[in-house]
Amino acid sequence: MRHRLHTFKIGRSGAHRRAMLANMVSSLIEHGQITTTIVKAKEARRVADKMITLGKKGGLHHIRQAVSKLRNKTAVKKLFDEVAPKYMTRQGGYTRIIHLSKLRVGDAAEMCILQLVEEGAPAKKTAAPEKAVEQKAE
Repeated sequence: MRHRLHTFKIGRSGAHRRAMLANMVSSLIEHGQITTTIVKAKEARRVADKMITLGKKGGLHHIRQAVSKLRNKTAVKKLFDEVAPKYMTRQGGYTRIIHLSKLRVGDAAEMCILQLVEEGAPAKKTAAPEKAVEQKAE
């Protein structure tokens, strides 16, 4: 039974899916953004957020966990040295998916850009609730 287990199958075997996600997240860490399909981006976002959380924790054990997932030592080094320290004050939501209006030529799949959020971007929109509180007070 697979109660409460979640994964996007993406039409690949388990080993192929893990290898593809490791390559995608490594490229995301190295370049800051990647262009892919929406389903792949949603699954890669889950892995990338977990890797950045490992990077924030630091330590040898977490480095080894990241290497075992990503299989790319240069990406892990960049993750722990450059990427993760930017997000020390941020509690999750390290990536963003931007839908593109164009479809892929071969199979008309919906495309998107998966990118890392800038370190200065707010985690939540705080302007809207403040206006609502002011209106209720009046």
